[in-house]
Amino acid sequence: MSDATMESMIASARAYESLFVPALFGQWASRVADLARLAVGERVLDVACGTGVLAREAQRRTAPTGYVAGLDPGPGMLAVARELAPLVDWREGRAEAMPFADGAFDAVVSQFGLMFTDAGSAVREMLRVLRPGGPLVVAVWNDVENIPAYAAEIGVLERIAGPRAADALRAPFVLGRPGVLAGLFEDAGAGEVVIGAGAGVARFPSIRVMVEADLRGWLPVMGVNLGEEVIARVLDEADAVLSDHAGPDGTVEFATSALLVAARKP
Repeated sequence: MSDATMESMIASARAYESLFVPALFGQWASRVADLARLAVGERVLDVACGTGVLAREAQRRTAPTGYVAGLDPGPGMLAVARELAPLVDWREGRAEAMPFADGAFDAVVSQFGLMFTDAGSAVREMLRVLRPGGPLVVAVWNDVENIPAYAAEIGVLERIAGPRAADALRAPFVLGRPGVLAGLFEDAGAGEVVIGAGAGVARFPSIRVMVEADLRGWLPVMGVNLGEEVIARVLDEADAVLSDHAGPDGTVEFATSALLVAARKP
């Protein structure tokens, strides 16, 4: 990997940490940690950790004698994670083939990453590295129809940029069906599987910031690069379609929903 490529990946990860973590992801870390009942001295793994908001929460709860590892395939994400929490053991790797021994962790957690893996293989690996009886807690976004603001944005993309762009924005929501999710965990060998829905709130500085972050940040990650004319048309229509979510000062706030899976290794 060239230095320029790595610098670009780090810049993207910093943008993710500064925008998406406070807008979407940060509020869920304490909920996942609560469900896992993390305690001082435990060994905890955060799978698909990104820049590490959940791993940082796990470190706070398990310190001073615990051990927390964060696993992610993205070197840029991990570089930023190391800057923010140098005491966490950050590892580059895939959820489907983890570089950890069987039963190495007291708890395994993950939020908003499972949908970007071979989910069945990833859950089996999570269970493999978990001690018998240990908790496995995973958060995924609910079905996009339960998050109307994103459903509306996807509709704009479908009309202007086509189905490939729309499908790229649908990708984070593909596991948002409780029955499918329960079957996935049970087939992987998880026990005591319980799934509940949780409500959250998304907050962005403006409609344009929210949508442009998806168009210039998320879509290219998914292999979709839109031209400037198309981006301008999407932004203009999104301003109108999402206007109900904007306050007098232009800030955007809307309801989100996630499915929280709590299970145990038999």
